[in-house]
Amino acid sequence: MPAGVWPSTLSNIEAAEARRIKPRDIDALADLYETSEDQRAVLQELAQESKEKGWWSKYRDAFGGNALPDFEVEASMVRMYQCQVIPGLLQTPEYAEAVFRGGGAYTHDEVRPNVDARVQRQHILSRHNPLHLWAVIDEAAFHRQVSDPSVMQEQLQHLINMAMRHNVNIQVLPFQAGMHAALSGSFFLLDFPSELDPSIVYTETSTDSLFFQESASVQRYVTIFSNLNAAAHRPAESVHFLQEALESSE
Repeated sequence: MPAGVWPSTLSNIEAAEARRIKPRDIDALADLYETSEDQRAVLQELAQESKEKGWWSKYRDAFGGNALPDFEVEASMVRMYQCQVIPGLLQTPEYAEAVFRGGGAYTHDEVRPNVDARVQRQHILSRHNPLHLWAVIDEAAFHRQVSDPSVMQEQLQHLINMAMRHNVNIQVLPFQAGMHAALSGSFFLLDFPSELDPSIVYTETSTDSLFFQESASVQRYVTIFSNLNAAAHRPAESVHFLQEALESSE
């Protein structure tokens, strides 16, 4: 039996009854079963990701029971269209605060937890084996004014920086695209690494969050996103758009 680890601990892990697995416990099991270093590293990574999946429990009030963070952590790719504001996964803290303060929908005490929760969600873009984010953002989002111009300037620079990442694609849907395929509103299309986990669609209203998993509904949104992708500026052109918007705002 590995030193420093109780037999009952290993027994609980093997029986899938352990509530929390420590790195030393994984090392002990790896030693016991003489696993390779690659297998050991994978197990350690899975244990770490299992902790990340529960990070939003402290922000339960902010998410209001919304299961989106759970799905985002599991997803390998998120394709999204955002029509009014910069997507939450790409927002700076200051811009996110401006969004939550806008219109007085949130009290002063509610703003900070919501901002913190939104920033925490963004960690999936920088983790090991990060999520691939493909965001089509309507040009309208860049014309929506923020009370402090420096907030939008910082947000634009952040988008330019994020667009340089290998796992982030940003496209701007220009006004000249006209009557496009997503006039009904914003949506998320989440894809998962396992073929056993079908893609799902997420949309939301002011009072509700909706998930669609039916094949016909998902395929409809896949087609819509393909149309948006074709109508929007290419990623390089979108970065140029952002750079021009930043220069004109200074």
